Amino acid sequence: MATIDELRDRRSVRAYTDEPISADDERAIIQAAFEAPTAGNQQLYSLIVVRDQALKERLAVVCDNQPFIARAKLVIIYVADLSRWYDAFLAEGLDVRTPGPGDMALAVVDTAIAAQNAVVAAESLGIGSCYIGDIMENYEELVRMLDLPPYVFPAVMTVFGHPTQQQLERTKPPRFAYEDMVGENSYLHISGDRLSKMMGAKIGVPGRDRNLEAFAKRKWSDDFSVELNRSVCAMIRTLTDYYTEPGDAR
Repeated sequence: MATIDELRDRRSVRAYTDEPISADDERAIIQAAFEAPTAGNQQLYSLIVVRDQALKERLAVVCDNQPFIARAKLVIIYVADLSRWYDAFLAEGLDVRTPGPGDMALAVVDTAIAAQNAVVAAESLGIGSCYIGDIMENYEELVRMLDLPPYVFPAVMTVFGHPTQQQLERTKPPRFAYEDMVGENSYLHISGDRLSKMMGAKIGVPGRDRNLEAFAKRKWSDDFSVELNRSVCAMIRTLTDYYTEPGDAR
């Protein structure tokens, strides 16, 4: 029950005290990520712990200008990593296909599960966290910044720190109701008044846009969402342009 309570109570934390994260706690958070379930036990991800302050500040700019990233006590980038297995196959002289979009989709799932393990572990230690989805933007620049090899994609970033009192007291944004999220044996189709009520309950809270048009402009059609899609398409093109089947010339 303690784990379920922590999942229910956990909210994104974007303001931190000056208290550092101990080396033991950092190690425990990262080790928890490695305990996550993974496809075929391949662990199709790698972690980058960002310690350089200048790099943190650059990430804060590249990831949609979010200054709190640079103030976090621990920054972890989780990269979906197909390179290590592929390089190992080639080193053994095996005739294998190049990694493809399906492999990357599987790797991104592995990566996200590992990140969630880290976030839950941090919560259990009293350490707040925030996911940074914008790490998927600006793919080409991040490849240069992080020295990423081919077939590696920055899929998830989490920032950590001890929450301020204001963050501890902040109300967690509402989630959709169980009845509006769960279908039995098939997809749950929702439309009309029920759909409007469902979305209204999600965005109609103090401090948030109160209509779908404003929300769409802020979240669905803003510059960051356009760049996100361009960046992911660039990564997919990199995979598809060089994809080969076993026995094909590379």
